[in-house]
Amino acid sequence: MTEITRVPLQPVKKGSLSKIWVGALALALAGVGVAYAAMPAQVHVKTLTKGHGPSPTTEDMVLINYKGTLPDGKVFDEAKQVPMELTGVIPGFSTALQKMQAGGKYTVDIPSELAYGDKGQGEIAPNTDLTFEIELLDFRSKAEIEQQQRMMQQMMQMQQMQGGAPGAPEAPSE
Repeated sequence: MTEITRVPLQPVKKGSLSKIWVGALALALAGVGVAYAAMPAQVHVKTLTKGHGPSPTTEDMVLINYKGTLPDGKVFDEAKQVPMELTGVIPGFSTALQKMQAGGKYTVDIPSELAYGDKGQGEIAPNTDLTFEIELLDFRSKAEIEQQQRMMQQMMQMQQMQGGAPGAPEAPSE
């Protein structure tokens, strides 16, 4: 039988144990710092006026009022009663809308990585964080909107087949 080589343990010097714990704590804190730095950018949504009901999903269209500002406070975009698809906007804007409720007003901070990133857009410089004031007026699913559009088209076709809209004056004959 072969014998396993034994290495005698040396006694730990007085005060060395606390140095080992300090070193372990420093490594743990460094690990937390690296993990924090590697965290993906996040959108921050602050509720100014609470909304009601469910929140929109990526399958919905929203109707909003909004104002977008740069870090220096300059307004770069503003509009009222704008319909938008959640899939047709910058990722941070879509993420923020999915945290809102109809009737609510919000302030949204979008980091550049979830906005226009290192490319920029128009007067928005590369790597610029954006702030939006958003009022979510209402939202509907794309399926609901498509159904409403089909109904409107059917109504218009029926009116055309009947010779125009009810109550509409007839064209004068010559």
